[in-house]
Amino acid sequence: MRGHIRRRSPDSWTIAVSLGVDPATGKRRRLWRTTHGTRRQAEAELTRLMGEYDRGLAHPITQLKTADYLTDWLTNVVAHRNQPRTVQSYRILVDRHIIPVLGNLPLEHITPRDIESVFSSMRKRGLTENTALHAFSVLRRALRDAERKGLVVQNVCRLVDPPKRAPYKANAPEIDAIVDILAEADSTKYGPILHFMARTGVRRGEAVALHWKNIDLEVEVATIVESAIRVPGQQIMFRPTKSAAGRRGIALDLHTISILRQHRAAQNHSILRLGGAYQDQGLVFSGQLGGPMDLDDLSHQFTRIAARAGHSGITLHGLRHGHAAGLIKTGAHPRVVQERLGHSSAAFTLQVYGHLAKGLQEQAASAFADALDGASG
Repeated sequence: MRGHIRRRSPDSWTIAVSLGVDPATGKRRRLWRTTHGTRRQAEAELTRLMGEYDRGLAHPITQLKTADYLTDWLTNVVAHRNQPRTVQSYRILVDRHIIPVLGNLPLEHITPRDIESVFSSMRKRGLTENTALHAFSVLRRALRDAERKGLVVQNVCRLVDPPKRAPYKANAPEIDAIVDILAEADSTKYGPILHFMARTGVRRGEAVALHWKNIDLEVEVATIVESAIRVPGQQIMFRPTKSAAGRRGIALDLHTISILRQHRAAQNHSILRLGGAYQDQGLVFSGQLGGPMDLDDLSHQFTRIAARAGHSGITLHGLRHGHAAGLIKTGAHPRVVQERLGHSSAAFTLQVYGHLAKGLQEQAASAFADALDGASG
């Protein structure tokens, strides 16, 4: 049989065309396609594909190994169109999870079952569905580019159901725990930046990249426009925030303004004391000699501070979760929380933090009932 059709859903069909036996491996080769419409339309597509193969238009082009293709793709495609941190995350997924399973296969021979075996391997090692979904997304992009270049006939990821993303719900620390940690941090040089992060909910990289020119102490607003990233083997770099929502203004409370004024005075004193040794880059929270803080060191120092305060299970990112939780529990509108955190939508904010609003609906209903009863009485 030259080819066959298999129904995937009421209006979706998988088409397989036999391409004969590969003389190099002795294995049968197939061309896979997905089409939408009626069975008659799928049969017409099957006939067209078999005709193309007979005319030499639809056939495997290369015996390129998947590992070689992915390595080249990361270096010559991904590295040129993505941020360094994204390139790093892609490389980790490819090197740790995709190449060990698919690397020795010729790129053209990858089947839907091979793709699914990547996810099975990840699950056996205890990795989450979200991580498997990230790996699927990377592989789908890689094969999409291979298809465009004619290296494969079909991006077989289109024939595979992706792993299902598990809803993420943040585990926010209690306010009392944050107060304890900040009190412990006050005796260290990390006090100002940790106070700022706890009171604004900014990400670690956003705090480290913040410049004085982006803070207006009179208007009481900090403007987030970039983030610090670290790529292995390179220095800390600043990059614009990834999305329009990430570029935002954050209102500052009076206590935060006071902390920033004191911090700036102390920083100016250090500049005078160190003289030429201090390379002033205009950073709000700089390293000892004016350069950016080391991101990983900041996280490690926070871990130590939290442990000394009796809260060893809280991470630096927990300050962001704590800020969001505090806003929600005090009745802040989801849109306000979204804007302060730089989320793409209020729906995403509620997905992550909505479970923390338990009891607020009852309070709102009671408050409205009291207002209604008072007006009618």
